[in-house]
Amino acid sequence: MKITDLRCAMLGPFPVVRILTDAGIDGLGPVEHTKPYIAPQVLQLRDALLGQDPTDVERVMLRIRQRGAFKPWGAPISAIEIALWDIAGKAAGVPIYKLLGGKVRDRVRVYNGAIRTPMTRFEPEDYAENVRLMKNAPQGFTIVKQGIGFHSDMKYEFPDFHYGESRRGAFHGWIDRGPLTERGLKHIVACVEAMKQELGDGIGLALDCGPGMTVPDAIRLGRALEPYNIMWLEDMISGDYVPFVNADVYREVTRATSTPIHTGEQIYLRQNFKQLIETHAVRVVGPDPCDVGGLAELKWVAEYADLHGILMAPHGIANGLLGLAALVQVCATLPDNYIAFEMPWGRPDWWFDIVDGFPDPIVKDGFIDVWDRPGLGVTLNAERARPYLSEADRGFFD
Repeated sequence: MKITDLRCAMLGPFPVVRILTDAGIDGLGPVEHTKPYIAPQVLQLRDALLGQDPTDVERVMLRIRQRGAFKPWGAPISAIEIALWDIAGKAAGVPIYKLLGGKVRDRVRVYNGAIRTPMTRFEPEDYAENVRLMKNAPQGFTIVKQGIGFHSDMKYEFPDFHYGESRRGAFHGWIDRGPLTERGLKHIVACVEAMKQELGDGIGLALDCGPGMTVPDAIRLGRALEPYNIMWLEDMISGDYVPFVNADVYREVTRATSTPIHTGEQIYLRQNFKQLIETHAVRVVGPDPCDVGGLAELKWVAEYADLHGILMAPHGIANGLLGLAALVQVCATLPDNYIAFEMPWGRPDWWFDIVDGFPDPIVKDGFIDVWDRPGLGVTLNAERARPYLSEADRGFFD
């Protein structure tokens, strides 16, 4: 089997990668909806793929892996890797998880991710109401994650939140940074207390906190929240579109508090997790399969983290329904350090009309049952999807 073409098209806000072969088998790769500009970077890799056997996934990846970088520039490599596994699974007649070593669980735990209600006010009662909605969501989540502090508009809406300069970025991602005021720190703690009172001890609460916090504030916050048994504090120092790791800085925070510290969504390749894991700089890592370099890359990170007693909670909020399918496949194979993955969703709702193969409902009691269809196990319905393609992408399904 040989690769005959590489394509990338926009379906609504989502770039979608498609690899074609001379055997009539194609593969699909997801890209976050926050990266509509990524198609040229994908297509620049086309010549490196043509004529290659897509089922030799690692051999193909060796040809292109060096062309990626930290988020967002790991996205083209990651989408291609997932599409290759989709082809390999279809060719073998097995789901991707079989090719990654087989599943160790029949269902995978998820947390709310893209299922959330936007907030316009950031008082404790507003946070309590917001998590109440997530607690009562039909998906039955057992873990809820909420953005606070620098990973929310709290930094703009709460007066005198921090001493730093307040500025809004031109692109997706957080750029505010600076020391918290005493009022700002107390406000975060009050909001967390309100959320925990609403959720009780039956639903775990994780917090997305930055990036943007200073080390002293991160330590103060971690210690202040120790009585609340928070699942993790995520990306306090770096994260999102920050092109570095800062393992030594995270280690200082981790050693100062029993509250678990989490990072990793922006990191590309296993090598860039090495220092985080080997120095025990965090308690939880969260690579995104659509940024880290793909599914096998994510599994490698999870296995290495497990050897060092570090937990795994993959990122995925913006990966869409194809990314959801990819996360189900890889998370079924991860070791027991796996907690849950951040669940993507279909936006706009017509995405649910153009993707075939999902169970109904997708999530039950906070879990997704692992399906057994070949490859990703879901497919794009070309007839229903074509009306949503731009004029420039009309030939995507040809």
